[in-house]
Amino acid sequence: MTSLIESVVNYFQEDEWPIELVNGNVVRTAFKGENGQWACHGWVREQEEQFVFYSLCPLNVPDNRYAEVSEFITRANYGMVIGNFEMDYSDGEVRYKTSIDVEGSELTNTLCRQIVITNVMLMDRYLPGIMAVITGAQTPAQAIAQIEAH
Repeated sequence: MTSLIESVVNYFQEDEWPIELVNGNVVRTAFKGENGQWACHGWVREQEEQFVFYSLCPLNVPDNRYAEVSEFITRANYGMVIGNFEMDYSDGEVRYKTSIDVEGSELTNTLCRQIVITNVMLMDRYLPGIMAVITGAQTPAQAIAQIEAH
């Protein structure tokens, strides 16, 4: 049976993503969407049989905007079926997380693709709103309303 990290690396190679393997269980890459470019990390938890994928917002939130971005994230997360936004209150990092537990199964390219592509597409969709709230150009409610109207 293929290890999870081998399955993840295989997916990225077959899909022709440039990757860097770090510490034997983290895959670093980047994605450029319609609304920006950002770093991505795939974390394999081999023993737990889990794969977690993150898209990192290219701009950290200044501490004076934590409340507004937290509201935006809460509004965005409501009703999300696959994945969620999170913010680290220690440094203002915002990221989108998707994950899968494959205990007793195998992580196929199809499953990897669903986790990765869903992740980057949702970050791309919500990134303009995150940035607008970070800069104060829109309220969280305005930003969500604009995103979800399309």
